[in-house]
Amino acid sequence: MILTKFVDELPIPPVLKPQWKDQLYTYYEVNMTEFKQSLHSELNDTTVWGYEGSYPGPTIEVEKGKIVFIKWINNLPDKHLFPVDHTVHGAHMDVPEVRTVVHVHGACVEWESDGYPEAWFTKGFKQVGRYFRKQIYRYDNCGHDSTLWYHDHALGITRLNVYAGLAGFYLIRHQQERLLNLPSGKYEIPIMIQDKTFNKDGSLYYPKQPDKPIPELETSIIPEFVGKTILVNGKVHPYLEVEPRKYRFRLLNASNTRFFRIKLGSGQRMYQIATDGGFIQHPIGVKEIMLAPAERAEVIIDFTNLEGKNIIMTNDAPAPFPTGDPVDENTGTVMQFRVTLPLSSVDTSAIPAYIMPVPKINEQSASKIRYLTLNDNMDKYGREFMLLDNKQWDAPITENPKLESTEIWYLINLTTDTHPIHLHLIDFQILDRRNFDVEKFNKDKLIHYTGPAIPPEPYERGWKDTVRVNPNQIARIIMKFGPFTGLYVWHCHILEHEDYEMMRPFIVIR
Repeated sequence: MILTKFVDELPIPPVLKPQWKDQLYTYYEVNMTEFKQSLHSELNDTTVWGYEGSYPGPTIEVEKGKIVFIKWINNLPDKHLFPVDHTVHGAHMDVPEVRTVVHVHGACVEWESDGYPEAWFTKGFKQVGRYFRKQIYRYDNCGHDSTLWYHDHALGITRLNVYAGLAGFYLIRHQQERLLNLPSGKYEIPIMIQDKTFNKDGSLYYPKQPDKPIPELETSIIPEFVGKTILVNGKVHPYLEVEPRKYRFRLLNASNTRFFRIKLGSGQRMYQIATDGGFIQHPIGVKEIMLAPAERAEVIIDFTNLEGKNIIMTNDAPAPFPTGDPVDENTGTVMQFRVTLPLSSVDTSAIPAYIMPVPKINEQSASKIRYLTLNDNMDKYGREFMLLDNKQWDAPITENPKLESTEIWYLINLTTDTHPIHLHLIDFQILDRRNFDVEKFNKDKLIHYTGPAIPPEPYERGWKDTVRVNPNQIARIIMKFGPFTGLYVWHCHILEHEDYEMMRPFIVIR
């Protein structure tokens, strides 16, 4: 199905208003419901799930260091929009089909409010998972000013819940950011990029079976999901009318599996100012930005002197990444900017030469080094599934960092996919990536490097919470664990991998 591009305007999610707010606290209530929404004017309205009646959900804006309470309320129907595979961990027949738990991705948060995958709840909190602790979550917002996002994290059905529409932006702001004089107000726009596939009637398609169906199972998990159409903020190939001036865009890849390598058709540079975890030290001019699922980047695009021009944001990342199919005319296009609005006032915003210090964590300060593998396996149905450190979700916890300690993790990729690995609670820094001999490692468990250490890409040199670990490479990350203790998770953010065993708990201990 080919839908006409650039016929619908880019929607900008509304900013959510709190129920109440005083000097100390802010309180929100957020309802999850099923509703119909137009995702393209040539399609029938599509049934989706969303927060507060919108997909993507409304943007939640908070102040750094201010305490926010949110009651996430599940008002979804009992039947799922998509087929559920009951052979997947956490999704067996002994749990309700529809259950949710919200994770604010990148949040510095107590574990009881982190959205632990087994802390799920149903409509009216009638049934809850074994790690459910509270109805009202508390967010201390102790991280940097940054672009975070919230999405569902229920064990075994995360891929289905997020695909149904359960995702939104969560922005942490700070006085320091206002002093930078970046483009702001209507010149600052969040951009959530996803891929989906539609049925003829406009409904969302999600496969019941992999390419080689499993005859014993009515519904089977698939190794990856790659959609045929690109949506931005819940619209297929939208356009945005802009003035000939600078704009700040907060880019988020919220797809299940698809990677995006973003470029501008005009060939012009984008000025990156932030990574997942907040501002970088100096803006960098980049011609392309790679975003794996869950990664964010903030960029300033300057449309000055481009009156009357149309600029297309393109994507050329193969899917699955890095050895999958190349993009086609649909998946190679993201959206269009039309420089057609008159300049409403002189553009006095700036691209600062220096933003803020991002001190490097010293490798010598690490008290522990962990070697953790990314593994490929087969289940009893002959389906491929991925593991972290060759352990399944239910295996005893082996990662138990001490509060305030610094660790270096060697993420050793023994698979043929690039995996975006995400750690909850903390931000880390990427030290390097290095090619190594996979066969030798599999045989002798010895790391034999086959090339020099490759420093992180310029656009990754800041605070990160998600790192791309490429095939035949070891990625090294360094981080300090805190400020909370308790139970968190780390996982691959390809949601089909996360749902089928590529996720592990870790516990921060006193």
